[in-house]
Amino acid sequence: MTKQKIVVIGAGMASGRVLETLTEAAPEQFDITLFNAEPRGNYNRIMLSPVLAGDQTYEDIVTHDDAWYADRGITCRFGEKVTEIDRDAKIVKGANGDVAYDKLIFGTGSEPFIIPLPGHDLDGVIAYRDLEDTERMMSMGEGNKVVVIGGGLLGLEAAAGMAARGVEVTVVHIMGHLMERQLDEAAGYLLRKSLEGKGITIKLQANSKEIVGEDGKVKALMLDDGTELPCDLLVMAVGIRPNTALAKEAGLAVGRGIHVDDQMLTSATDVYAVGECVEHDGAVFGLVAPLYDQAKVLGQTLLGEEAAFVQKTLSTKLKVTGCDLFSAGDFAEGENREDIVFRDPSRGVYKRLVIEGNKLVGAVMYGDVADGNWFFQLIKDETDIDEMREMLIFGPAYQGGEASDPLSAVAALPPEAEICGCNGISKQTIVDAIAAGATDLGAIKSTTKASASCGTCTGLVEQVLQVTLGDEFKMPAAQSICGCTDHTHEDVRRLIKSMPLQSQEAVWQELGWKTRNGCHVCRPAINYYLLADWPLEYKDDPQSRFVNERKHANIQKDGTYSVVPRMWGGVTTPAELRAIADAADKYDVPTVKVTGGQRIDLLGVKGEDLPNIWDDLNKAGMVSGYAYSKGLRTVKTCVGTDHCRFGTQDSTGLGIKLEKILHGAWTPHKLKLGVSGCPRNCAEATCKDIGIVCVDSGYQISIGGAAGMDVKETELMCSVPTEEDAIEVVLAVTQLYREGAKYLDRIYKWLGKVGMDWIVEQVVDDLENRKALAARFELSQTIYNHDPWADHVEAKADKYAPMADLTLEAAE
Repeated sequence: MTKQKIVVIGAGMASGRVLETLTEAAPEQFDITLFNAEPRGNYNRIMLSPVLAGDQTYEDIVTHDDAWYADRGITCRFGEKVTEIDRDAKIVKGANGDVAYDKLIFGTGSEPFIIPLPGHDLDGVIAYRDLEDTERMMSMGEGNKVVVIGGGLLGLEAAAGMAARGVEVTVVHIMGHLMERQLDEAAGYLLRKSLEGKGITIKLQANSKEIVGEDGKVKALMLDDGTELPCDLLVMAVGIRPNTALAKEAGLAVGRGIHVDDQMLTSATDVYAVGECVEHDGAVFGLVAPLYDQAKVLGQTLLGEEAAFVQKTLSTKLKVTGCDLFSAGDFAEGENREDIVFRDPSRGVYKRLVIEGNKLVGAVMYGDVADGNWFFQLIKDETDIDEMREMLIFGPAYQGGEASDPLSAVAALPPEAEICGCNGISKQTIVDAIAAGATDLGAIKSTTKASASCGTCTGLVEQVLQVTLGDEFKMPAAQSICGCTDHTHEDVRRLIKSMPLQSQEAVWQELGWKTRNGCHVCRPAINYYLLADWPLEYKDDPQSRFVNERKHANIQKDGTYSVVPRMWGGVTTPAELRAIADAADKYDVPTVKVTGGQRIDLLGVKGEDLPNIWDDLNKAGMVSGYAYSKGLRTVKTCVGTDHCRFGTQDSTGLGIKLEKILHGAWTPHKLKLGVSGCPRNCAEATCKDIGIVCVDSGYQISIGGAAGMDVKETELMCSVPTEEDAIEVVLAVTQLYREGAKYLDRIYKWLGKVGMDWIVEQVVDDLENRKALAARFELSQTIYNHDPWADHVEAKADKYAPMADLTLEAAE
């Protein structure tokens, strides 16, 4: 069978959904070529805001990766613009060659509107539309000033994401309250109050006059009242418009968008359009729900099935910087309308229902949006609300005069009730998926796509699962440490502190361990927890450590070892280098390698030579680099003020001080620090577990970076003025991590569980608690800050023969 040739222009969310439909229903029927001007495929643009805020990475929001396209035989022309369409010859001309088509799909999306103010073309004036815009905003940090023009959803998400990074942000909005299209004045006020509480400056009824520049770069925004707002970056988030330029050149009928009929067919035979670029019955579209409806219709049309796109009443359920918002219907005032309003200032909750006759026609909710879908269904169904009017504002759980089981409200929803607005998934669709075997949230996501887009309906989907499955429904269980116990890591940490338990034997006995002495999985964890919580009472058990930690060297795949002496802050001396060279010659070390942590690694040392090579390096004044440990590895530094003309503080000196204080500290996982002498960040401090960037005013301290299997940028925790403050903060946050994190969780995973706000409360805001944490760290270091090489130079050589009874680890 000859495959039908389909060319798609634009790898957005709508066209991506079309490709899913076609390749899942008829994988052998189509030969598909996909053009995209961006150098990448489909990703979830809705989730760019969490990426900006640091809650997710770009990789987390990729919808279709390279493997997805390859598995489906889709030819990808990414980073290539379409230059022309020859409709007569049915050829799409790209920058790198022509492609013939049987059917052509426009998925060109929209383009951001740029206000043509004087200076709008300056460097540093951007929109908020794609990954590149997001990355530009992510480059801003503490000390930078950003102005956002636009107080709609996108502008506020941009402002909130940058404010979370320590940026000084001002939002300029021409209207009298924020998000005026979705919220009434009262809800807009509550939103403004919440954002201002997060340090964002809001200027309403402010009209922009000119963008001021210097040397070709943005310098400030000037308002028409003469106010000048300095900025390093100016973000315009004032709306979008369909991208129709290519369609116009191809001779298609175009108004506000590309004209399409109910089957998404344009004015040209075999040419279709979908997504934000289209105009249907005079309407254009920006929310994801109608775009997915269009995609479904187009997919069915191309498969030869009957389908028609119908515009629907839409609700807006939004999550802006931790503020829950919901609006649906028409909430404008009118002569025949009346309002029911509920306010709870202490909880920041506001609800307004707009009633016309005996029907609910509009709803606005702020702070508590749990009943939003129920109200939306009443609006869509034009339900007579006369009998429920008295308790209507309190939601479905209170109909009948008193509160009932909250799940009963979900049970009462009709089958056609919409649960997932983004994907248009009804309650019945989810119930059918459950009957077919999708009995948990992950299975529901993969089979129906409910809660797979913005995620705000996740709780409601879980309630449908619970109502449908009854006693068979099981909330995801927390994972136990190992097969020796049903307790989680969190359970054990809590019980060790509260009972209290101060020995391994007490843990096995009191917590009902199924094995007498634990196993290779739980023993290292329990040993660490006891060590962290009871440093004075508990004695470290070397046999409960991984083999690398027992040997104080990383075992290699051939049974030899890697020896890494410490170089404080990456600084060494000629004498130390001679000692390393002598040791390499004396013990026939086959490989001498510089590590990423500014040290020298001796690879291939025989087990029987470990005591003697340690002894020789000790005599030269060198100590263990702990490259094998669940503890401090390195403190990477740049040359700082001693040599660099850009250095603002003594980064090298601070790094050395920190490394000497932290040396020997056991932590839940390996710990790496970086200290950069200026924002140029030569020490790569922003991808370490703890990073310090020196600035003129002091020290910016960030945590939660990673540069291994996961790559993550740090999140700014605080700024402090002095070196002493910086050291105290680092010790305090390290101790907080030691006392609270799950064993084998790096700081970024711990941060993801407890949140930056809580850490800031404990370490930054509560000065007394900070000092107590630092003191507890220093107390433990009086016991464990030592050189293990010196402890073992008398050990027998046979002790260092290869062992593998506990899981091996990779070297630094």
